[in-house]
Amino acid sequence: MSIEFDIKESSNIKGVFIITPTISTDLRGNIWTSFLKEDVERLLPDSLSFKHDKFSTSSYNVLRGIHGDTKSWKLVTCVYGEVQQVVVDMREDSPTYKQWQDFIIGKDNQQIILIPPNMGNAYYVISPDAVYHYKLAYNGSYIDANEQFSYSWDDKNIGIKWLSRKPILSNRDTK
Repeated sequence: MSIEFDIKESSNIKGVFIITPTISTDLRGNIWTSFLKEDVERLLPDSLSFKHDKFSTSSYNVLRGIHGDTKSWKLVTCVYGEVQQVVVDMREDSPTYKQWQDFIIGKDNQQIILIPPNMGNAYYVISPDAVYHYKLAYNGSYIDANEQFSYSWDDKNIGIKWLSRKPILSNRDTK
């Protein structure tokens, strides 16, 4: 069945969950479920639910992030192509403050990552093209880019080992 998940909390960063879907494959291709309300929303604080989805398309060598905010839970995955997904703990009171974890997500290693508030989210595109999916849960209104925090992709205090030394960046990410 393609509607089951294996859900595990990260052993590196408390509060980050790795969700691995069951994938059904046959001669036509494959099918998998990216979200089941009762399975995933039980990981959120009480009374919080997912409000909206976003998709991002990017080409090879594009790096997006490190961005985050103080209230949004993000459920992220790569639905087409392959990315190096990175989560950075930006909670100043956390024992893993400024530590990071990465995942290679794509067709051959489909995972969905639940990222709590106060975490930096970033990804680097490994394949020729990629489609990245965000599902967002928060109280109140959405915190958009101008209200989010950003860290330099190559911040020496974080020390992420990116798969590229010269990625394509947005103006926001070059600052």
